[in-house]
Amino acid sequence: MRNLNNYYVLLLAILALSGCKKEQHIGYGVENATVYEDKSRKTKKKNNAEYISILYTNLYQSAISPNQLYKTQNVLYSIGDQDVASEMLLSNYFNTGSIQMPSNTLMRQDIDAFVINTYKRFYLRYPSEGEKAFFKQYIQKNSAVSVEMVYTAFATSDEYQYY
Repeated sequence: MRNLNNYYVLLLAILALSGCKKEQHIGYGVENATVYEDKSRKTKKKNNAEYISILYTNLYQSAISPNQLYKTQNVLYSIGDQDVASEMLLSNYFNTGSIQMPSNTLMRQDIDAFVINTYKRFYLRYPSEGEKAFFKQYIQKNSAVSVEMVYTAFATSDEYQYY
């Protein structure tokens, strides 16, 4: 029995000494990369109040008043075709002239920054490389494209209707 206890103590000592080693740091030369969440797969449709409120905030960079939201909702409810109603609302907002948006010259000076900021503003996400390349090429090749046209395209898109 005594030999068995000595055997256990010796085995424990060997395990303790051989099991404790200094941790080694192994590097593989992998560079850090910033990864953004993919928010392009939106599934919940905005209701009229959410759409109006978010659209107003995106265009004017300030919150809509409850009274104005209520009046705008009533106008949208009175129009049967909601796509037409959304386009009329958007047209009305652009006709006010007080929308916060960059000038056409500023858009063309730095198209990459304009595209990224527009995606973040309307879709709350960064554009993919393909989306950036498409818009950059489209804006460069079409001199008639304005900031208002791009904002209209984003605000009337299917993705903008969801969150």
